[in-house]
Amino acid sequence: MSIFKACDIRGVYPDEIDERAAEAIGRAVGTELDRAGCVLAGDVRLSTPPLKSAVQRGLLGAGADVVDLGIVPTPVAYWARRRMGIRGAVIVTASHNPPEHNGVKFMLGPLAVTPEDIERVRVRAEQGDFHSGRGRLSSRDVRDEYLAWLAERFEGTGAGMKALVDAGSGTASLWAPPAFRAAGYQVEELFCEPDGRFPNRSPNPSAEALGAASARVRAVGADFAACFDGDGDRVAFLDERGRAVSAEDALILLARDALRTAPGAAVIYDQKCTRMVPREIERAGGQPLMERSGHSFIKRRLVEEGALLAGEASGHFFFGELGGDDGTYAALRMGELIARGGRHLGALLGTIPPYFISEDVRVTRPAGDSERLVQHLRDAFANLPQDHTDGVRIEFEGGWALCRASVTEPAMTVRVEGDTPERMAEIRDLVLRAIPRARDGKATAE
Repeated sequence: MSIFKACDIRGVYPDEIDERAAEAIGRAVGTELDRAGCVLAGDVRLSTPPLKSAVQRGLLGAGADVVDLGIVPTPVAYWARRRMGIRGAVIVTASHNPPEHNGVKFMLGPLAVTPEDIERVRVRAEQGDFHSGRGRLSSRDVRDEYLAWLAERFEGTGAGMKALVDAGSGTASLWAPPAFRAAGYQVEELFCEPDGRFPNRSPNPSAEALGAASARVRAVGADFAACFDGDGDRVAFLDERGRAVSAEDALILLARDALRTAPGAAVIYDQKCTRMVPREIERAGGQPLMERSGHSFIKRRLVEEGALLAGEASGHFFFGELGGDDGTYAALRMGELIARGGRHLGALLGTIPPYFISEDVRVTRPAGDSERLVQHLRDAFANLPQDHTDGVRIEFEGGWALCRASVTEPAMTVRVEGDTPERMAEIRDLVLRAIPRARDGKATAE
């Protein structure tokens, strides 16, 4: 598959993305910036230094002025871009992908990039359609400034609490622990030594990867855990008993807390979320707005709607005051509401009504076949209400199913929710039976 995805650029190094490709991408992004400035950053992956140098050459060669921030969490690059009043941002990272992957995230202005932006960069990179220039290079260390900004916002909010910080050896390693300490927490660190091999757990903080964090929470008596992905823009939470908190539950708690002081505000959620998310947003006095899954789509909608908050089932949390997402900021906001709720995250989660939603079921298909299958399902269930924001979301009596083409592999993903576990299973089986050859051993749950 192409390294140019719907929201960013990613591939295996050096087979799919190498220094030559990275320089062309930098030159293409620099051309799109039309000689405006940009911040440049990268994550801790072993392939980041050579790829980042290549991107830098490309940006400068297109006439873009570059402020090199070094190795920082992706949200810090976004924060610095906004703080410094610079138009663009380029980050060399593959986020939560495995260690052998790398890629490029970028911004061309205050809004997140669109698939059309990425397509223009792809065409320029492949055809060599570049501007030429001699951009200026400077560097800036924003660590103290960023941490001071967080400390001012969250001063004292963690007093008397203990937090486990699991950075997964990623870029949050040297940033999240001091941010928590500045807010008054007693901090227990886990995997907070940067290591681009990610030797201790996956850079994706899925529940399956957080066994060590769960055990440590119980061993040290932490009030909660914040577990970060490879580039620090996503965060997963564990409660005081080491139990994983779904991103939907975390969004509900964050929305309830934020809407206390902003009744009627819009809250964006992605279409993969349980129906409990919009129900609880409405119950808390907010206006729920559904958006297609994907970091860039939700971030862009947040800014366009002037929304208070947004969240994604993958663990991205976006805040209106930031104009985007930040894993450390989200974690400190979660700690703040836990403190107000009596320091028992498990009890807060217990106030959310139960719901029954499946994991993603990936139906592997030949490249290019997934879109055809989505259309097949639209036709097969044409008598039922549907939403075509991304793929097809089919509304059944007592539940729904979302079927969409994967942007990272040749597969279609299916996610189902039902009013009861039995109804969820019934809807899932109805949909899978309607997919040609879906029962040939190529449908798997993640």
